[in-house]
Amino acid sequence: MATLERRELGNTGFKLSCVGFGASPLGKVFGDVSHEDALAAVRLALQSGINFFDTSPFYGGTLSETVLGNCLSELKVPREEFIVSTKCGRYKDGFDFSAQRVTRSIDESLARLKLDYVDILHCHDIEFGSLDQIVNETIPALQKIKESGKARFIGITGLPLGIFTYVLDRVPPGSVDVVLSYCHYGINDSTLVDLLPYLKSKGVGVITASPLAMGLLTDVGPPEWHPAPSELKSACKAAAAHCKEKGKNISKIALQYSLMNKEIATVLVGMNSSKQVEENLAAAVELSSLGIDEDLLHEVEAVLQPVKNLTWPSGIQQKPNPA
Repeated sequence: MATLERRELGNTGFKLSCVGFGASPLGKVFGDVSHEDALAAVRLALQSGINFFDTSPFYGGTLSETVLGNCLSELKVPREEFIVSTKCGRYKDGFDFSAQRVTRSIDESLARLKLDYVDILHCHDIEFGSLDQIVNETIPALQKIKESGKARFIGITGLPLGIFTYVLDRVPPGSVDVVLSYCHYGINDSTLVDLLPYLKSKGVGVITASPLAMGLLTDVGPPEWHPAPSELKSACKAAAAHCKEKGKNISKIALQYSLMNKEIATVLVGMNSSKQVEENLAAAVELSSLGIDEDLLHEVEAVLQPVKNLTWPSGIQQKPNPA
């Protein structure tokens, strides 16, 4: 099998597989996953060149971290052969970005992951907290965790793109190493591209997630709770049907589209079975050898044009900072 492309993540020195293993499904957030299936998926991912795994204590109420930790431990993979990111600040019982809570959080995560350190510790969905608290309290606490060696690099995640510039403009240079953006680099919404020069100027690495827009760009469609407006759901459903009529799968071309931009270090895709790992790998390898199906891409883009870059609100109303 062709090798999976690796890309540099900002100034971290990491080279991430262009497809990253999103471990939220291991927390059974999309349905039951046996230990055997989880182990087989992680094993195949590692054997196939996927070296980046992303989790959070929020996924499955800590279950995702526990399952991923058990799998990595059982497979006895040398620590330097994989890169793990986890998160802090968002939990099953709500959000807490206080210095005290995030400092405790990393120790809890390391115990579940059975690791001495994580490669990246993200502050999870910061738009649900006070961004000024993130700047003045949370990130300084994460810096101390970094200095302690429990996390090698620090990141921030969330949906609204404005949160990244707000924080990065207010923290000392080098305080944040990575941003993880989701649902803003796909066929239906590519607004992240406008932010890439700014992030590069700040020396910040870029990870994107949800190339399928949390289920919008799939044959089965999004879950009931999906926050997208109805016109976006309808357009995505029509685009999926168009692909199906052509004997194609919208999920494959959606992933390939997200993989095309080399300035994005990795595209995180949720996986919970060997079959899903195989499908994602095949899409990536096909893209690198044959390129994307340009005709189909243009047809899908035409269907989605009326809703291009349409998103949905996320987080709390931020009080404007006079500074």
